[in-house]
Amino acid sequence: MDSVPGESGYCSTTGIYRSPFVPPLELPSVSLPHFLLFSTPAPPTKPAFVDAVSGDSLSYAELHSLTAAAASALSSAGLRRGDLALLVSPNSIHYPVLALAVLSLGAVLSTANPLLTHSELQTQVRDSEPVLIIAAVELIRKLDGLLPSRPLIPFEAFLASLPREVDPPLPDVDVGPGDPATVMYSSGTTGKSKGVVSTHGNLTATASLLRRVWGGDARRDDVYACVVPLSHMFGFSVLVCGTLASGATTVVLRRYAVGQLLTAVEQHRVTRLPAVPPVVVQMARSCRAGSAGGRDLRSLKEVICSGAPIAREHLERFVECFPGTTLSQCYGLTETSGPITVCDGVKGRFHVSIGRLIPTMEARIADVRTGKALPPNQHGELCVRGPLVMQGYMKSKEATSLAIDRDGWLHTGDLCYIDTRGLVYVADRIKELIKYKAYQVSPAELEEVLSTHPDVLDVAVTSYPDGEAGEIPVACVVRKAGSKVEEDDIFTFMENKVAPYKKIRKVAFVEFIPRSPSGKILRRQLKAAAVRRQRREISARL
Repeated sequence: MDSVPGESGYCSTTGIYRSPFVPPLELPSVSLPHFLLFSTPAPPTKPAFVDAVSGDSLSYAELHSLTAAAASALSSAGLRRGDLALLVSPNSIHYPVLALAVLSLGAVLSTANPLLTHSELQTQVRDSEPVLIIAAVELIRKLDGLLPSRPLIPFEAFLASLPREVDPPLPDVDVGPGDPATVMYSSGTTGKSKGVVSTHGNLTATASLLRRVWGGDARRDDVYACVVPLSHMFGFSVLVCGTLASGATTVVLRRYAVGQLLTAVEQHRVTRLPAVPPVVVQMARSCRAGSAGGRDLRSLKEVICSGAPIAREHLERFVECFPGTTLSQCYGLTETSGPITVCDGVKGRFHVSIGRLIPTMEARIADVRTGKALPPNQHGELCVRGPLVMQGYMKSKEATSLAIDRDGWLHTGDLCYIDTRGLVYVADRIKELIKYKAYQVSPAELEEVLSTHPDVLDVAVTSYPDGEAGEIPVACVVRKAGSKVEEDDIFTFMENKVAPYKKIRKVAFVEFIPRSPSGKILRRQLKAAAVRRQRREISARL
């Protein structure tokens, strides 16, 4: 895809950044299933999805026929336009079949991470009120009783019961761009988890834009590996919407394990891997530990990392281990229906930036205190506007109005800047900034420095209340095996590496860093644990 070189896309009159990618794109005005099943550039016999372990596959033609059969069966089970169906399953080559079947009926698809507990699922069911649940057989017990008077459909048995007709018609339901399509729950790392309503228009725009960015003629032979959950917007938008729109093949791992992933890359000649930071880190570690096992991984051309910030040290380590692979980043939210920045066309072995805005999207960098639009290279809150922005939060006009202002800008809560080339950089979460004596301290910046310590396996920085300073930076450190590094050693290491007000004031050694499925550090859990630990220490002294 071509871009305007050397231009940020910034208008000094309006304070708005626009995508430097050209030419502009006319977005489709059909339902997501119609767009993905009828406008794909792939031949009918081409594999759409392949099981990484068994080798079972689903061609584009089979995807179409099974989707139509599943939609008919779901209609017979009572699912109607406007109803909500909950899908709870690990990754599967048939996951897209169920998803597209629900959407083709004009019903709304809600997804849940299969790792959620019974009580967490109960909370989501109470909030979304599904008329039926489709669940993998091993999860039935966890979901039993959540919908006492409604159907609970076993995923595998349902698929086995479908007739294998040749070219059955999709349901004749009038579904348009403005109709709700999905309710996916935001990670809730900075507040209560909320149901994000994306429309068919949001998701067809995502699919169409990813086809433009990643689906050119030279990319149609791409083979993607799917290790991120399809229940998460990152996985669904890229590995259902994007890959089908582009006519690519996706190799699906039911559950992630680094050894299985590397084997899949070799056996299926995977060319592109969307991933979250922990996957990137583990791939590099496995390579250094020699557990790549002599596999031929030369087919892997690009790893696209998203979901959370990743330290430069890990970027450099990865490209050292995989010299033929580019490590790029993209950025998106559940609230933006998928990626809104990509590194496509940006030169280099790895990318510290999260790339440029994709076509049709606009951005503002707003001063955190005044809201004033800022020019290139100045830090502020990233606000975005365009066809990918959600319809809103389910059952919460107040939360929606707080997130999307009167002018349609979605306030991301991320502290960013955009340089003169239009490249976007994430500095930190605004709500996670530590206020030390009125100075703003970025946890991500301190984590990047601390991650270079030879005895630190993993690290997260959070705040702790302090009577004099307001808040102080606290480092939660996971030692490497056999390490005896102590708090004073960490203090000494940080000397002269950061400004005095950014110094770590306390260190807690922990067994692990809690993270969300997308790799985000769960700072609220860390902060709560730090407070509990401090209270125990005070009690012991008393």
